[in-house]
Amino acid sequence: MSLLITTCVLFVGSHLLLSHPLRDPLAGRLGPRGFQIVYSVVAFATLAMVVQAWRGMPPEPPLWAVDDPLWALASLLVLFASILFMGSLIGNPALPAPGAAFAAQKAPRGVFAITRHPMMWGFALWALAHALVMPTPGQLVLSATIAFLALVGSAGQDVKKARLMGDAWRHWAARTSFIPFARQVAGVTPWGDAIPRGHALAGGFVLWLAATWAHGALGFMAAGIWRWIG
Repeated sequence: MSLLITTCVLFVGSHLLLSHPLRDPLAGRLGPRGFQIVYSVVAFATLAMVVQAWRGMPPEPPLWAVDDPLWALASLLVLFASILFMGSLIGNPALPAPGAAFAAQKAPRGVFAITRHPMMWGFALWALAHALVMPTPGQLVLSATIAFLALVGSAGQDVKKARLMGDAWRHWAARTSFIPFARQVAGVTPWGDAIPRGHALAGGFVLWLAATWAHGALGFMAAGIWRWIG
């Protein structure tokens, strides 16, 4: 457990440092391409350390019973996370794309009407689902690490994007919410705006089916609908 916690801290800490305070100084010295190489090497190396530490955990008893209703809830969370993720790949101002400022001028629709960080919330919900159905101390540490990095990273991204994009991002942030469905609950944005677009629904459903099938095919616990039809 100590090794898992240590590697998780290294993974999160290095990611946040390279994404924010160290990004500009290192990019200035190494150049954009050199920085991306360093960033990628550190990210993959620390992630590999986390995975190895997690795999080396001894068998642990679950902290609560996991039944079919909990599996169904987790499966729905992963489906929603997959829809958020696929919807985030097109027209996302948060991505480092040349057309980010132009995308920020559009009216938030679909997953972006749900949250301005659909990709990161997708990762956080994926982590929550795994914690629900695999409630061991090791899995809870791993899930908490992924969710923390996704959500704290999103908050940091708001600050960085406001600095890089200026009014374009601030205008986008003013018309979107960080917390999913916060604007709909507050009555500011119609619920109809938050209906995911076709590519998000279709792509998310296919990703969910494929990922949950692979979960069992790779030797892990059967997940999704494959728990009941496999």
